[in-house]
Amino acid sequence: MFSLKQNSWFIRKVVIWRAVASIAWSVLLLPVTATVFVLLSRFSPFHPIQWISDCTSLLAASSTIFSLVVLCGVVLITGFFNLEFYTLVPSIPCSRMALLGTVLHPRQCVHSLVYCTMGMLVMWCASVTIGGRYSTLGTPCRQSQSGEVVTCLNEYHLFILLAGAFMGYSHSFLGVVQNMYYVSFQPIQQYKYPRFKGCLPMVVKCSVIQALYSARNFAAFYFFFGYAPKTWISSTLNLQIDSSLQPLDSLTGFLDFSLLYHLSISGTFLYLTWYLTVLLFRIYVTEAYSFPVQSTFTEDAEQCLPKVLAEKNTLVMKFLALQDLALLSQHSLSRRLEVFSLSQPGGHAHNWNAISRECLSLLSELTQRLVAHQDAIASNGRVKSQSASSDTRSASSSCSVVSGTEDIAETPRLSVPLRTPGSVFKSSVGGANSALVAPFTPDVDSPFSSPAIRRLVGQQDPQSPCFGTVQSPHIMRRGPKLWSASTESQSSGSPPASPATVPSPPAASQKPSFLAQWLQNRREQLPEASSQALFADSQAHIWALQGLSHLVAASFSEDQFGVVQTTLPNILSCLVVLLEAVDRHFKLPHASSKPVRTICSMGDSTYKTLRFALRAALKTAIYKITTTFGEHLNAVNISTEHRKRLQQFLEFKD
Repeated sequence: MFSLKQNSWFIRKVVIWRAVASIAWSVLLLPVTATVFVLLSRFSPFHPIQWISDCTSLLAASSTIFSLVVLCGVVLITGFFNLEFYTLVPSIPCSRMALLGTVLHPRQCVHSLVYCTMGMLVMWCASVTIGGRYSTLGTPCRQSQSGEVVTCLNEYHLFILLAGAFMGYSHSFLGVVQNMYYVSFQPIQQYKYPRFKGCLPMVVKCSVIQALYSARNFAAFYFFFGYAPKTWISSTLNLQIDSSLQPLDSLTGFLDFSLLYHLSISGTFLYLTWYLTVLLFRIYVTEAYSFPVQSTFTEDAEQCLPKVLAEKNTLVMKFLALQDLALLSQHSLSRRLEVFSLSQPGGHAHNWNAISRECLSLLSELTQRLVAHQDAIASNGRVKSQSASSDTRSASSSCSVVSGTEDIAETPRLSVPLRTPGSVFKSSVGGANSALVAPFTPDVDSPFSSPAIRRLVGQQDPQSPCFGTVQSPHIMRRGPKLWSASTESQSSGSPPASPATVPSPPAASQKPSFLAQWLQNRREQLPEASSQALFADSQAHIWALQGLSHLVAASFSEDQFGVVQTTLPNILSCLVVLLEAVDRHFKLPHASSKPVRTICSMGDSTYKTLRFALRAALKTAIYKITTTFGEHLNAVNISTEHRKRLQQFLEFKD
């Protein structure tokens, strides 16, 4: 039997070594970026020979070597934070209060504090490398009255250090707002070097733009509030303030273009160091991994594709397995034949049954989630009729899967807490909370987890504005909001009370207080974010659709034993039911609106268009099957309604 120790070794081999390799390459790139920074910091186009000579001597200086050692430590800490915070399912706050709670969460505050410290370290290294007036915090100066030489505060050095702390916090803050911790898989697979080469100009551009924005914002901040930190630090370190120099928090100091130039290139160096670490981490973690379809040895059985597809503890392994399934179904004839093969002895289609069962389970759970949300919007906090509930159950139960002797349960009642892809995105159990697993498994107990993540693991927050619905302003005006229903009734499984049965409050308490009204306005749900959160995990479903459709299409000529035909009715019914649920979702307000493009940032925003990619992949999958089988689909035992819908695809009318 596959032991936990062997499983941990397998996870370490696939995940940890990839993260270590990305950090190693980030460290190896440090001398290159540091050399470019030195050349720009000593830039002198009118004296090119002296410029090159000064830069060469500076690169060989002991201070520069020590700065590189400090920067290596910063890169190691950044790589650790990448491994600790990154997730494959984005956290999408569905209200302004949820976003504020995420930013102010203690875990995020610690993250911001660490990045402020690392920002000061990077800018200290930059100031030491630039030298001159930026080299030290204290500088000898002569007081005008007494004439004695004392140590004064070097405001230029202080300005650079505080700018580093400001940029570190900006990076930490934007990591939450722009979902920089989200790692997405590329639809078109590339080797590591071509992908890095193609993304490098974008990373440099984002570093420059972000450095210019941060330099502008910090300069304005220091102009208005720079006197307080300058006075506090000088008194704490017992440093004098040289009154003969122009302070930087004045108009003359604000217009020091040499200072702003060095601040901009130092900020670019800081962001480029961090962004390269992020980019390399994404490239290595999302690299395709080929799992064996079946193994001769029993101890390697848990590393095979059918077993890894059912992985419950490590989310990244689940995604890599689904990605491998989509790739083998399109590009590997020999591996497809292994999927269609029969076990010996016994003659059972274990490989196909396990793969199809897991894919259909994912699609069925997505269908249940969409139907539940649509029913919640239709009811709008009112009691649903029994006929509507039965229609919902009958519509989704047709997507149930029968593979071998195992069944997937029918759609639960709407009043029961919905469990959506729990087999894929379930929180860690046992030893899964270790550093090997935690970065890739959503923590439902943390405020970093959005309501979408809690729904994915079967836990819903009744206090959340996203609880069970995707509201729009037009629907919210029709009646009570869903989150105004009784928490006890929802948690106990009973439907929310009807507006007619809820006693009206006294007249004196009908008008809420100003604070309560302000909080309620902040908790108003963002419809666009709610639709994105509903499809936050849809990359797994897209791969499941691609893998199923290509395997079914390939079985028309490659399946010698007819193992696929036994589950073809369930596959077709599941795809049609899911298509109907997706079509109904896109008819909701704000569900079909394209997200607005943002300025250049390292935050991955591909999750904003996952619902459109899912709909396209779903229709492509159905077309792939119908064009392959053609009129042979008339012999498949499916319902009349589903046959009519498939006929539209056969006639290319959908």
